[in-house]
Amino acid sequence: MSGLPSPVAVARLKLLAPLFFLIFAAVVVAVLAPGFASASTLLIVLADTSTLFVLAAGLSFVIMLGSIDLSVPAVASLASVLTALLLPQIGWLAFPAALGAGLAVGLCSGIVHVALRIPSFIATLATGGVVSGIALYVSDARAIGIGQAERQLLGWISGVSFGLPNIVLVAAVALSIGVYIQRYTRFGRYSTAIGAGEPAARASGIRVSRQKVLAFGLSGLFASLAGIMLAARLTSGSPTGASQLLLPAIAAVIVGGTAITGGVGGVAQTLVGALIVSVVRIGMTFLGVDIFAQQIVFGLVLIFAVAVTMDRANILIAK
Repeated sequence: MSGLPSPVAVARLKLLAPLFFLIFAAVVVAVLAPGFASASTLLIVLADTSTLFVLAAGLSFVIMLGSIDLSVPAVASLASVLTALLLPQIGWLAFPAALGAGLAVGLCSGIVHVALRIPSFIATLATGGVVSGIALYVSDARAIGIGQAERQLLGWISGVSFGLPNIVLVAAVALSIGVYIQRYTRFGRYSTAIGAGEPAARASGIRVSRQKVLAFGLSGLFASLAGIMLAARLTSGSPTGASQLLLPAIAAVIVGGTAITGGVGGVAQTLVGALIVSVVRIGMTFLGVDIFAQQIVFGLVLIFAVAVTMDRANILIAK
C-alpha cells in the first residue's frame, strides 16, 4: 500500500495532465508538419485561440458552478452584429453597447434559470434561440460589413503591438481579469464552494441564486467581448458567425481540467484547454484532415475529457 501515490500527488498530476498533453500534441504536430513550429504559425495559433479562449473563459464561470451556458455563441454573434451596425453611428460607444447587451442576456439567462427553476441547459438553449432570432432580425439575416473608416476603431483588436497581435493582448487582459475574479474575490471562492457541493454552500449562508445570476452575467459579458473580437477579425458582423464555436468552447473548458460537475478548474485551466483545441484543429488542418472529421475528433475528445474530469461521487444516477 505504501507504494501507491498519495491523493495529493494524484490530484497534482491530474491538474498538470492537460499541460502535458498540450506539449505532447504540439511536439507531435511539429514533427509531422515541420512548418507548424515556425514563429509565424505560432502567432497564428495564438491569435486564432484568443477569440475561442475569451468565449470559453466566460463559460468557465458557469461550468464551475456545475451548470452550462449554451447561449454563448448566439450572444457572441449578436455582439458582432451590434458592433458592425453601431460603429458607423456612435463610434467607440458601439463597444460598451455590445458588451452591455451580452451582460444583459447573461443576467436574463441566470434569472430564468434561478427564478423559474429551469435546468440551465434548457434555460440557455431557449435564451440562445431568442438571441439568435434578434441577431437575424436586426441584421436582415445577412453579414454586416465594417467599412474602412470604422475598421480604424477596431485597431485595438486587429492591430499589432510589441510584435504581438493586439487580439492576443486583449485575451491576456481577459485572462488576468478572469483569474483575479476566480482566485481573489468572494465570488470566485463561493463559486468553487457551490460547484463542490451546493447544499453545503446553501447551509453555510452563501446566496447561491445571486452567485448563479452573476456567473451567467459574466458568461454573457465575455461572450460579447468574443463577438467583438470576431467582428474585428472578419471585418463584419454575422448573425451566425459564432455558431460553430459552441463545441470547441465547451471542449476547451473541459479539456483544460474544469469538471463538468463543477468545483474544480477555472479560467487559467481553460487557457490550456483552448490551446489544446487550437493545436489539434490547426494541426489537423496542416495534416490535411477533413473539416468534418475534425468535428468528430472534437466530439470524441469532449467525451473523453468529461469521462476523466467528472466527479462521480456527486452523481448517484446519470440521467
